[in-house]
Amino acid sequence: MMSLIKADLAEILKKQYFFKFKANIDVFSSLVGLQLLAVLFSLGGGMYSGYYGGGMDISMKLYSADMVILFTMIWALITSVTITTKPYRNYEFTFVTNRISSSLSSILFLLTISLLAGFTSMLSANLIHVLVYFFIDSGMLIYEQHMQDIITGVISTSLYIFLFCSFGYLFGAFIQVHKVFSGLIPVGIIGLLLFDGMKLNSTIAMFYFNEPSLFMFFIKTIILAGIAFAVAILILRNMEVKR
Repeated sequence: MMSLIKADLAEILKKQYFFKFKANIDVFSSLVGLQLLAVLFSLGGGMYSGYYGGGMDISMKLYSADMVILFTMIWALITSVTITTKPYRNYEFTFVTNRISSSLSSILFLLTISLLAGFTSMLSANLIHVLVYFFIDSGMLIYEQHMQDIITGVISTSLYIFLFCSFGYLFGAFIQVHKVFSGLIPVGIIGLLLFDGMKLNSTIAMFYFNEPSLFMFFIKTIILAGIAFAVAILILRNMEVKR
């Protein structure tokens, strides 16, 4: 028999959010470990270019946090898939909850880790520059960043990570419906990229990566992430928290 007590949704979300934060504390240690690994890979540099002429031989390497951000997006994708699994959902059985409140608290949790991961990803660029300066090339030229550039970088990186979280959550929801989606969706994405990859990548780049306005990028990302989360909630809404 269902409880007749009508619990306040905001209070339930608050309790579930902090519970998920404590229950998934390990994701932060995995984030740190993965980002440190990415930092080591980044020490090799990227976007190498050279010039020879007039008796001069000039070579350039760009050291950036791109590898760290890529690893962080993969981490976000895996983390968001994990929280849709049955063992994870069983942890919530002690709460007066439903699929909507469970999904909303999960989204808030994913938003929090996205902001934190975006912040640490941007900080890793400074760590890379310090390591390169002291251990690889003390003559490295470091681009001076203003506070506005740092804030813009943190926000945009966090949005990318949150978008990957929404994709992972949707992917996890499909897997809960049927395990066949765990192989079908990746194969479908790879097939689409191979079939019309250049055109598709160009379209995505024009729509997202080449967006000059941070505000418009924010709107586009939130809308797309919102659609992914909404579809995932619709898929999972008839599923009980504990089967």
